Amino acid sequence: MSKPACPACTLEDVLSHPDKWECATCGHEWPKEEAPEAARVVKDAHGNVLAEGDTIITIKDLKLGGAQVLKAGSKAKNIRLVDGDHEIDCRIDGVALALKACFVKKA
Repeated sequence: MSKPACPACTLEDVLSHPDKWECATCGHEWPKEEAPEAARVVKDAHGNVLAEGDTIITIKDLKLGGAQVLKAGSKAKNIRLVDGDHEIDCRIDGVALALKACFVKKA
């Protein structure tokens, strides 16, 4: 990363700190610009890239809690991708679920 010029005095005598820049001449401090995060790629069990609005199918029986089981082959339309451990938000048979991408395939 190249050192920027000071926005206050326009000189290039700039010191680099972990979270900020500091001008050695005038003492002005300003935050470093954070690098933009790379777009997150979510892949299904077969390596296909999933996108918002895709249709998915479960590839195995999944326990939902108690005695409830989501059968393999259940289909969810119009999925949403979210951050976190469970990457997919969807509705299957009127029930809102959060699923891991490793248990689904793209339809």
